[in-house]
Amino acid sequence: MKDKKIPVKDKEALVREEEHDFSSLVSLTAALREPGGCPWDREQTHKSVRGCLIEETYEVVEGIDRDDKALMCEELGDLLFQVLFHARIEEEQGNFDIGDVIDGITRKMINRHPHVFGNVKVSDTGEVLDNWDAIKKEEKSLESDADQLRRVPPYLPALMRAQKIQKKALRKFSFGFPDAASALDYAKKTLDGIKSDRQGSGNKDSMDGEKIALAIFALCSAAVFSDTDLEEKLTEISDGFVSSFEEKQKN
Repeated sequence: MKDKKIPVKDKEALVREEEHDFSSLVSLTAALREPGGCPWDREQTHKSVRGCLIEETYEVVEGIDRDDKALMCEELGDLLFQVLFHARIEEEQGNFDIGDVIDGITRKMINRHPHVFGNVKVSDTGEVLDNWDAIKKEEKSLESDADQLRRVPPYLPALMRAQKIQKKALRKFSFGFPDAASALDYAKKTLDGIKSDRQGSGNKDSMDGEKIALAIFALCSAAVFSDTDLEEKLTEISDGFVSSFEEKQKN
């Protein structure tokens, strides 16, 4: 950890403050975790609050999707607290603190934006992304092109991950379906095969789950070509489905 730490305020000073700043939140997090703090907070580990981190992230997304500024402000605060909480756990173990987190991300962003903080010239966002990928590959010591696809987080929602992998494979390596029509044709043939298999078995409820997943994967590729965020669109459609159900229940 760095010698220069963010100053920690005592609890009395926190309560007296008319307006809180970043060091106030750092101090509050420390107070919750220290001896004599909150028994629940002191018991928590990275694993035990992992779900909270995911939940708060989605609640920020909800604020963005609703264009609800008040909700967004509140949920960004909740998410920021999660970052500080995880950093505090590591500080207690002598590994790193929130200052190291801030220093690290600032250095990374400076390094990843040589067209802003250096002498690199770019003409469009495509070149920005190419530079980003090249710098990231060097930073992470990625040995192969496949490593770049493996770096797409495996814990993303499966639909989002499928789109990100195919978008990266297509843009960087021209690998995958050559166009939207080819992806749609593959999806149709796969679904037709499922229909044929079901008729042949005589069981109308018989479905090949893997083939269904393959068809969805192909549709993800088609969505990439149309620059459609399926995660966002399916959320809208799901909300519409619930609204339709609600209207039917009223009638």
